Amino acid sequence: MSEDTAPGAPTIVKCLVWDLDNTLWRGILLEHGEVTLADELRAVIVELDARGILQSVSSRNDHDLAWARLEALGVAEYFVLPEIGWGRKSDAVRRIAEALNFALDTVAFIDDQPAERAEVAYHLPEVRCYPAETALMLTGLAEFSPPMRTVDSRRRREMYQAGVQRDAERAEFFGPDEDFLRSLELVMRIGRATEQELSRVEELTLRTSQMNATGVHYSDATLRGLLRDPGHEVLVASLTDRFGPHGAVGVILVQKHPDVWHLRLLATSCRVVSFGAGSTLIAWLAGQAARAGVHFLADFRPTDRNRMMEVAYRFAGFDDEACDCRDALAASGADGVQRLHLVPAEWAGSSTMRLDAPDLAGAAPAR
Repeated sequence: MSEDTAPGAPTIVKCLVWDLDNTLWRGILLEHGEVTLADELRAVIVELDARGILQSVSSRNDHDLAWARLEALGVAEYFVLPEIGWGRKSDAVRRIAEALNFALDTVAFIDDQPAERAEVAYHLPEVRCYPAETALMLTGLAEFSPPMRTVDSRRRREMYQAGVQRDAERAEFFGPDEDFLRSLELVMRIGRATEQELSRVEELTLRTSQMNATGVHYSDATLRGLLRDPGHEVLVASLTDRFGPHGAVGVILVQKHPDVWHLRLLATSCRVVSFGAGSTLIAWLAGQAARAGVHFLADFRPTDRNRMMEVAYRFAGFDDEACDCRDALAASGADGVQRLHLVPAEWAGSSTMRLDAPDLAGAAPAR
């Protein structure tokens, strides 16, 4: 079970990889020349896109002919990182997942050929495989039904396509990585979550596993209660650059006590790990705690996926050494939650992005 979902719920599919011949379209392109796309199947493609589920292609076909046909059918824009060629489909699906930085159990594959589905299932057992005849039923399945739709989910494809352009420019960039990051003109905005943004916050806790410090999913009802609690800060971070918006990329939940701030949740999108978003958020929070003159604690529950988050905490200076703050806070929590400690220091700022953020240190802690 992925950490992306609440206990007992199915893992939500983040990307569906389509075969083309007799799956997405009717007919075999290289044999028939003309193939058609059923209106009902077009509606499935559009609906999955609206739900924030990315779609790609793994097809044994002539690339130029197949892509031209997708364009003529008016659906080429819906597919990211298409793999059209003559290799094994499991290799293609793996490359798509790696390029998107998606765990394999959040990827699905649909094909009319049992042998192709079996080949993918054998080499990639985490990937869910579906026969072509189920295509019209996909939108009714729980794993293709994210619990909420947000502004970010509706434009997720466009954000990933901008990411492809960004990555292409990065590959051609000569010079230190920091110089490339500065060339992006990154701006991170951190703000207190509003009622309207709560669905975006819940979505981040639901979808993010590799950069979720605890793997905890906070429901909309829980978040609304915390918004009204003066002892908590519920924050949302968004990122933009010259290629466009990355959308909401981070969620922070801090419980403020008179002598200690307790970071109960930090989750950031895997898409922005390479931009230093997580380390920037941690450093900014530590700087705010230093200005407030409080000790800083962070919850961390190790999973099989969030090793990167632990590295980020350790690199920032968090350790297991207990402090003189409240005993109840100093001790590790239940369910394998570790409590990491930091004596915070003033933050000098980021050299690669501009930050627009509130002053948490000026807000009175709960007493």
